[in-house]
Amino acid sequence: MAYLAVFHWGWLAGSLLLGFAMGWIAVVHRGRGVTKRVAQGLLVLVVALIVAALTHVVPGRFGYWLDLGLAMLGAYLVGCAVGSWLRNRVVSRQTASGGSTGTL
Repeated sequence: MAYLAVFHWGWLAGSLLLGFAMGWIAVVHRGRGVTKRVAQGLLVLVVALIVAALTHVVPGRFGYWLDLGLAMLGAYLVGCAVGSWLRNRVVSRQTASGGSTGTL
């Protein structure tokens, strides 16, 4: 995993920044979420992929891509969480002080 972080730091940083941008935008969007059944299915899929990566079930190049994809997904999700949290803090602070929220 350290090799992935050192060799693919640009891709990981890009996925972190993309996640930050999407997290910043997602606070504004009030769309319908996924159903509970779909969320559970996605959780099972992600857990199965993590178990496959940790037990090295997928060998060779495809295993390497799986590890890199999971690392990029993790960086993306961290960026989403930070972007959403930061946007929420900025917008709630402006609303509390009587300023505009900056939305059009």
